[in-house]
This record gives sequence, C-alpha cells and structure tokens, in this order.
Amino acid sequence: MMRKTSLILLSAATGAALTLLVTQPQPRALLTGSSARAATANTFRQLNLFGDVFERVRSDYVDKPNDRKLVDTAINGMLSSLDPHSGYMDAKSFHDIQAQASGEFDGLGIEVTMQDGLIRVVSPIDGTPAAKAGILTDDLISMINGEQVEGLTLSQAIDKMRGPVGSKIKLRVLRKGMHKPIDLTLVRENIHVQSVRSSVEAGDIGYIRIATFDKHTTDDLKKAIASLQSQIGDKLKGYILDLRNDPGGLVDQAASVSDAFLQHGEIVSTRGRSPQDNTHVVAHSGDLTHGKPLVVLINGGTASASEIVAGALKDHKRATVVGSRSFGKGSVQTIIPLGDGNGALRLTTARYYTPSGKAIQAKGIAPDIEALQDEPKQLKEAAADKAAADNKAEASLAGPLKSDDANKIQSYVPPDPKDDKALKVAADLLHGIKPSTTTPAPAAANDNKATPDKPASKAAN
Repeated sequence: MMRKTSLILLSAATGAALTLLVTQPQPRALLTGSSARAATANTFRQLNLFGDVFERVRSDYVDKPNDRKLVDTAINGMLSSLDPHSGYMDAKSFHDIQAQASGEFDGLGIEVTMQDGLIRVVSPIDGTPAAKAGILTDDLISMINGEQVEGLTLSQAIDKMRGPVGSKIKLRVLRKGMHKPIDLTLVRENIHVQSVRSSVEAGDIGYIRIATFDKHTTDDLKKAIASLQSQIGDKLKGYILDLRNDPGGLVDQAASVSDAFLQHGEIVSTRGRSPQDNTHVVAHSGDLTHGKPLVVLINGGTASASEIVAGALKDHKRATVVGSRSFGKGSVQTIIPLGDGNGALRLTTARYYTPSGKAIQAKGIAPDIEALQDEPKQLKEAAADKAAADNKAEASLAGPLKSDDANKIQSYVPPDPKDDKALKVAADLLHGIKPSTTTPAPAAANDNKATPDKPASKAAN
C-alpha cells in the first residue's frame, strides 16, 4: 500500500508561488465483503482495458513511443479530468514544488491555473519579473517561446516557464478588452519573495501587506506589528491588512496570521469525503495588536490561504473587509509522494469553510464594504463584456468544485496609492469617517465572536 505521508497545499493553483505543509493522514477505510469483491472485479476489468490499449499503442503506433511519457500522460489525464487543481507531478516538478516552500525559487513569480486550454494568471507576485512586466490577474498566456500552450497540461506549461536564472522567455498574453495579443519578454530571476511589507500611513495607521504565505510570514508579521507600534506609538489608530492579489500558500501560516488578531474561536475547518479530512483549527488567546481596529483589503486576486484569513477575521467581526469579492479557491490539495523517482499526485481531498460554516469554494469572501477601483480604459471595456466578467473566478474554471453563488469581482489595484479607492476607504474608516450611514465601523477585539447562525467553535485541532 502506498505510504500516505502527504503535503497539504492551499494555493490558487500550481505555479511559481506554490507552497506546502507536511501532514500525515491516517489510512483510508477499506471496503469489505461482497462490496469489496465487486468493486475490485470491476476495477480490474477497467485496468485490463487500459493495459490492452497501452500494449496496442506500444506495438502498433507509427513511431516508437516513450513508455514513461505514455504512463505519465495517462495519469495526468485521469487526474486533470477531476477538477482544475488535481494533477500529476513528475519527479522534477515535485522537487521544485518542495523547494518553493522556503519562499525562494527561480522563475517568473507568477501564480497560474488552466482555463479553456490556456494558462490563466491568478496573480503575479509583488516585485517579481511577472509583476514588473505588467502581467495582470486574469491575463491568459497563449504562447510560451513561440509554442502554443493549448494541448499542454498545466505541469508541462509550468515546466516551460521555468528555466535558468538570467535566461529569457517570451510570452504571448491575451487580455480582455485588448484587440491584439501582448508579446512580452521576461528574464527569469532567483526570486526571494518578501512575504510581508509594512509602512506608516497618514502618520497614525499601520499598513501591512502580505504578498504570499510562506514559512516566514507569521514571524515577519510579528516584526512588522512591533515596528509599527514603535514608530507610531500612542497615536496608532489601527491597522490595514492588505491581502489583495495574494494567491495563497501555507495553510498553517494562514491560521497563525489569523490567530495573531484573534483571542479565541475557530479559524477554519475542512470537510472531505473521509473523516480524516475533517479538521478544525482554533485561535489561542493573545491579540498582537491589543484590540486596535482592523481593516482587511481583498479583491479578485485574493485566493486560498488569504481567503482563510479574510473569512476568519470577517466572521469573528474582528475586521471590516473592504474591496471586491475574492477569487473563491476553497479546496484543499493533498500532495501524495509516489516513491523515489516517481513524482507525486496532487489530489483535491477537501473543501474549507469559514468559522460561520460558509464554503469559500467558487463563492469567495464578500466584502463588508464594496470599494471598486477606477480601471484603465481597456479594463473597463473588459468589465463591460459579460464574457470577461464570467472569466474572473474559480467558478469559471473548467470542472470546478461546485457552488451555487455567482462571483462579481475586480482584481485591479492602481499603481499609485493616491488613486487607490479601497485604501482610502480603509484609512477613512480608521479615522472614524464612514462611506455611508450603513457602513459598519472597524470591529475591535472585544467583538471577537462568530456570526449569529453559528457560535465560535472551541474544538481542538
């Protein structure tokens, strides 16, 4: 039986920013008696069919095929037919994905998934070649170094985007609202992701930006909070936590970041087909901000682990969430190693839920206050196009895990903070200025409780 030491990942999709968490699931329950015999007989009939086809291809195909490539492709086809996030990684891809857990890797700094045979950008990471080149959330990559992406698997396309530091790569990008494709040349870099950045805004607000969740995120957050408290002192009005275009990362870091602002209660739960996939993560006492008001910024590029944080702080009324609906990537992928040299499976095993029991999958987190940006002309034209609007969330991907909510989201963030409407709304809230008479004020720590329909859970991890 396969040893199921697994790696749980929470990220919008497989990409340059993908990070991992090691877990050890318990063995699955086995069928017994006649049900097991019937299932086994039927399964072996299907496997015999696969074996017959495999041998026929090996013996009769016009050119001698590569046996390993045939098997890898068959496995990948089986997994990718399940949902956009399941798949097969060969040994090299598996090694690369493990290395990325440190927050340092070689590449472009782009988080991607598949959509309609093309590579869809979930989010470029701050300060990376992809971000510097102007690649945006929801761009579609149609060609890599002159080769069509259509027909490649996600893993194959990602392998083609990887390469030696200093080497060039040409991408053809399709952007809604643009009549012609955009041809870009990027230079691959050794990327050290600065997970957390902070600054003082308006002299009395602590601004904290989390770009991705790697193994350093919580430690860096603690340092940022301490630094802001030291710089601002008694004038500190509160904090802005910016999770916009954060594609996700390590689930344990998402939980500990949430815990930094909470005193108690459930942070996130997962529910899967097997009881071993049902988990509850709870907060511990100790709010690092000492109950200061908190505003969280989200948008359409806020995905996965960052949605855990936004959902937990919103449900406990610890923060006011401002911006637009998030991406809606609410499924858990388990990485199951297949032994030396055989790579690993990336398999969707559970969905995750906010403390009030709301599913994030294909729904996202809705803001308490919607604050939409003034977009450039070409992006405004895209937003007016219904097809463009339908292509902006997890729900639009081929074969997503189902949800009954539509997603209306915006991913653009103005490069100049002076034009950033969501940032202005957040600052106004912390200064006691409400956008409307119905706008809730930022919640303080003593409001730390779940929504009325579900009390805060005290279950153990």
